Amino acid sequence: MSVATMTHKQQVDDFLNQHRIAVSGLSRSKDSGAGAIYLKLRDNGYEVFPLHPEAEALHGDKCYAHLADIPGGVDAVFIMNSPDISEQIVDEAAKLHIKHVWMHNNTFMPSSASEAAVERGRQAGMNVIAKACPMMYLKPDFAHKCMHWMANVMGRLN
Repeated sequence: MSVATMTHKQQVDDFLNQHRIAVSGLSRSKDSGAGAIYLKLRDNGYEVFPLHPEAEALHGDKCYAHLADIPGGVDAVFIMNSPDISEQIVDEAAKLHIKHVWMHNNTFMPSSASEAAVERGRQAGMNVIAKACPMMYLKPDFAHKCMHWMANVMGRLN
């Protein structure tokens, strides 16, 4: 099936079927949203790699400044940065032929996606998800179940 014809649910399933996932947007703060997603992925059996331009380690794992620095590469990238940083990460992912990118957007916070990042990812043949949050799909807690329901009712997941 072509990425262009996938439903949102099919895109999510395709992304979550990947095993090695880089996570960008982590901060040194224990309570960051990207950190929570990183831990959720790790706790659910994914091999995750924190991307951070300066930190040596986060959540007990070695950090990487760039996708190209990750030994063995990754299958997918989750991005929870400002849109301008997202564009840079999408460009780097395209150069490395990474085919799965998810830019965080839970409808209640500013989105990590920009039109330019989405378009550049799609031009590179990527499965680009620019809405929702993995925590709405990966054994969601009550709050994320509610957010998923509300986003769906509002037509934001179509």
